[in-house]
Amino acid sequence: MKGKLKPYVFLPVLMAVILMGIDVFVIYMDKSIGIVLTLLLIGFLIISVVAGLIVRPHFNQSIVEYATGYGLMQRRLLEDFEIPYALLDDSGKILWANTAFLMKTETTKEYHKSIASLFSGITKELLAKIAEDHHLYLSEDDTFYHIYLRRVFIDDTIRTPEEKKEAIKNSESLFALYLFDETQLQESLKENEEQKLVTALVYIDNYEEALASIEEVKRSLLIALVDRKVNQYFGNIDGIVKKIEKDKYFIVFRKKYLSSLEENRFSLIEDVKTIKIGNEMVVTLSIGVGNSSKSYIQNYEYTRAAIDLALGRGGDQAVIKSADKISYYGGKTEQVEKVTRVKARVKAHALREILESKDQVIIMGHKLTDIDAFGAAIGIQHAAKELGKKSYIVINEVSSSLLPVKESFENSEDYGPELFVTSERAIELCDPRNTAICVVDTNKPSYTECPMLLNGTKTIVVFDHHRQSEEVINNAVLSYIEPYASSTCEMISEVLQYFSDDVKLDNVEADALYAGILIDTNSFMTKTGVRTLEAAAYLRRNGADVVRVRKLLRNEMNEYKARAEAVRNAQVYRGAYAMSVCPPEGLQSPTIAGAQAANELLDIVGIKASFVFTEYQDRIHISARSIDEVNVQLITEKLGGGGHMNVAGAQMAGVTLDEAIEKVKQTIDAMIEEGELQE
Repeated sequence: MKGKLKPYVFLPVLMAVILMGIDVFVIYMDKSIGIVLTLLLIGFLIISVVAGLIVRPHFNQSIVEYATGYGLMQRRLLEDFEIPYALLDDSGKILWANTAFLMKTETTKEYHKSIASLFSGITKELLAKIAEDHHLYLSEDDTFYHIYLRRVFIDDTIRTPEEKKEAIKNSESLFALYLFDETQLQESLKENEEQKLVTALVYIDNYEEALASIEEVKRSLLIALVDRKVNQYFGNIDGIVKKIEKDKYFIVFRKKYLSSLEENRFSLIEDVKTIKIGNEMVVTLSIGVGNSSKSYIQNYEYTRAAIDLALGRGGDQAVIKSADKISYYGGKTEQVEKVTRVKARVKAHALREILESKDQVIIMGHKLTDIDAFGAAIGIQHAAKELGKKSYIVINEVSSSLLPVKESFENSEDYGPELFVTSERAIELCDPRNTAICVVDTNKPSYTECPMLLNGTKTIVVFDHHRQSEEVINNAVLSYIEPYASSTCEMISEVLQYFSDDVKLDNVEADALYAGILIDTNSFMTKTGVRTLEAAAYLRRNGADVVRVRKLLRNEMNEYKARAEAVRNAQVYRGAYAMSVCPPEGLQSPTIAGAQAANELLDIVGIKASFVFTEYQDRIHISARSIDEVNVQLITEKLGGGGHMNVAGAQMAGVTLDEAIEKVKQTIDAMIEEGELQE
């Protein structure tokens, strides 16, 4: 007898030993009584032995019957276990399964095929990797399963990792599979997620301008039609619309409808443009949506950030912002130039207050500084000089097109070479308390000449005319980003007019600012508005000379030949997209030649957009240009770049020229398929 029954079986023997001890003691005390007790003890032993011999077979039989019944009960419980359960061999073949598993998988006890025939996600390779246990989540025929696999060793004495490895190697293990149907749970989680509230802000981009373009008696009707469009659009998805200002709406709706809005790419943006009651200017909207936050306050913050991003990118688009993703929709039209200069005046006064509080100013543009960034930096430098502040411009690499303009300052006694510094020198000069950092012609920290400089002080000013993306300089105390502006030089020229009453630019300064406008507008052919011409006129009054600027911007012969070669070898994709490669051999700044070639390709009949690829510094630089039908910014954003609707670019690393060209073609194909581009 072994186990827990042993003490009970040998209890009579123990009692006999105790009685013997008592008997010896009694005999010692009184022999007569001891003899009687001895006789009784002998009788107890005889009765116990006889009873044991008689009862033992019946006892053993009862034990066997109990054990058998207990085993059958265990098997029956496992068989009727509500959780589907199965045993697999180490190759995945089904050895045994309980009733619940057979019913769930609609199989029979004779089904001994591989588990992969039922659940394709459970492969031999997966089973081979499981050392102890593994959780797997699969979806089969609209049913969501949580599968728990546990390796069971045939020899239960196996304990150490080495023994387990050896057992697995010798196929001395099985797999226990538990199958949990989580369809209802997943549906409940999905329903709960869909019931979450999503907030949105809708702004009319050109409220004042649109009203000014229509008769006064029709203005209320125009706004009423816009209100109706907005209310109908969000009313169809059970949304609540609240007009918080004359040109602003606050919307709340359930998350389950957000996917449908994305599928129709926020058709409200295009629908509002169809309102025509005599207004010369179409109405455009910007939509910001906050999504997937843990609190209503955070969700509203996402909404505010999304609408700011939509406006910063030029309006006429929708932006959805969540904790880890930003999505863009629309943005196919150019933002309307605003006639009023109130914003420029406010920014000018703010800039003056900031510069007055600091001892020095360090100005930088983007990597491979171009004429626009350089001219804008010169304009900020002049503002600092007006206040008697020391200023420096960060330039690490000078392109061939920028060299003549830069030399005109280095050769001047009023400026000298000490005006221009490298990144290393700028970091040395930066004083966290008394230095203001001004960033021009870019709003992405990674694109600046010296990103580390942005951590050197808390006083950062940003002037840019490019559309914003998710990567922005967040800690700027003054940010002036206007996508409608032709160039940063145009913006700085306006700011200088309000900086002080008697601002007078030197000839070389006016030339630099004028050159920046001239280059970015392609000699006033693109993105040229009333304010662009007014800025150019202001610079002309301050001494900018057209002939002098033209001489500064002339190209070298080899650059002109490279540009002509790019135009000559251009290929047309889908009948409207010109693509070519600009040869970099012998060029100091091949990317500039590529950009010029992209501009010239637009002069060909039928070309909607042009893409010129230039291999430079182990990267493929893409210059993208268009006239009006295609928004090249949306294309380059998908390639990791950005810019404007008509002027944009991107850089690609780790790819060949052929791979880069193919990537652009695939992007165009995908956008046409999704309806973002029209054939």
